[in-house]
Amino acid sequence: MIAEELKKLYYSHTGSVAEEITELPSSGSNRRYFRLAGEGSFIGVSGTSHEENAAFIYMSGFFRRKGLPVPEVYAFSGDKRFYLQEDLGDTLLFDAIVKGRKSCVFDEYERRLLRKTIALLPEVQMAGSGGFDFGYCYPQAEFNSRSVLWDLNYFKYCFLKATGLEFQENRLEDDFRKMSEVLPGDSCGAFMYRDFQSRNVMIRDGEPWFIDFQGGRRGPVYYDVASFLWQAKANYTEDLRRELLSGYMQALNSYRPVDEGRFCERLRHFVLFRILQVLGAYGFRGYFEKKPHFMQSVPFAIANLKRLLKEDYPEYPYLCAVLRELTLLKQFSEDIRKRTLEVKIVSFAYKKGIPNDPTGNGGGFVFDCRAVNNPGKYERYNHFTGLDEPVIRFLEEEGEITKFMEHVYDMVGASVKRYLDRGFTNLMVSFGCTGGQHRSVYSAQHLAEYLHGKFDVKIHLIHREQNIEQSFDTIL
Repeated sequence: MIAEELKKLYYSHTGSVAEEITELPSSGSNRRYFRLAGEGSFIGVSGTSHEENAAFIYMSGFFRRKGLPVPEVYAFSGDKRFYLQEDLGDTLLFDAIVKGRKSCVFDEYERRLLRKTIALLPEVQMAGSGGFDFGYCYPQAEFNSRSVLWDLNYFKYCFLKATGLEFQENRLEDDFRKMSEVLPGDSCGAFMYRDFQSRNVMIRDGEPWFIDFQGGRRGPVYYDVASFLWQAKANYTEDLRRELLSGYMQALNSYRPVDEGRFCERLRHFVLFRILQVLGAYGFRGYFEKKPHFMQSVPFAIANLKRLLKEDYPEYPYLCAVLRELTLLKQFSEDIRKRTLEVKIVSFAYKKGIPNDPTGNGGGFVFDCRAVNNPGKYERYNHFTGLDEPVIRFLEEEGEITKFMEHVYDMVGASVKRYLDRGFTNLMVSFGCTGGQHRSVYSAQHLAEYLHGKFDVKIHLIHREQNIEQSFDTIL
């Protein structure tokens, strides 16, 4: 039935018979896509929602007339259940940046694609909205408090309750209501794409083309920025996020003045909301529809949420408390822990050998502390270690250890940052001195405390010659 209807559209547009029809992998929606080949290649779409199809057909035509890179719709059935659109190929932006996503090291080609994509977003949001008839939008014309509550309850019922976490529903609803008051507004007649992320951008001849915008409506521009930059499996580093955000604001500034401070403050609310909306979708598609692809994405969204909650949202105190509990649930925390960087820091005596690295990674950094003035030369320090106040005072008054540690902090801190960006799970840092009692112990202890305060990493500290071990867990 579907194939026959699409073949009719193909024939009506080309005047020839489709020689081949192949169904393409499905997305998260109920729409089905087919590639029809013969006298040219086209994409046939079958959708069960007349209103949603009508929205896409109208939006595609409108954006094409504005010169925006979207697929052209060539033909559609009278009831708009079926339509024929331009074939943009098979390369999603999500796949084009796969090396960067897996390694967290995005090369210049991948970065250029991302910069081009986000710089085009304001054209869709602002230039594309002029003369746009929001009456075609489905299921509603505007992002408002009602739609915020829909998505928050989607998260609550399809994800939060499915995890088994207990919570006070009335208190959660109070914060939901507060969020529904904070988010709407600032739309300025802009078109909100709503699902702007790398799976909904195709790359043809090195340029981005936009698809799946039929859920768009009038709304704030922040939502799309949050959707793109905090996409669960995109794995953008913080530096790359800042670069792309800066490029977006610069492009948006051509259409309206941008106060960067205010923009970022507003954006963080939408980042939290978008993550909850995505978790709701993952819950519905994964827990209820049993689609494994969506469940595989949950740990990435939880990790995003965990990082986001390092800064408090005083507007939503109970919601944040629940979300922190959520990130600690065994089914999520174990997966996050597997991907959490553990830094092993060891103090040792050179005469007893450099410590082995049980991970097989070769031992990491090894710092020689023997150039620093040695408290062990003085009998009064023989019964103390680098953890004791007399030795600490001696080393810091000399000043050599302070300058030494500043270099260590810079070097190791830079590596920890890169290891976190790239998803590495082990780093070893060793400090050696003559007896493994004073200088190396001081250095190892201070590095452990420095890294614990600055990064969300697990630290295993070993003072080998003193038989002392200490663990510093992740911050959250």
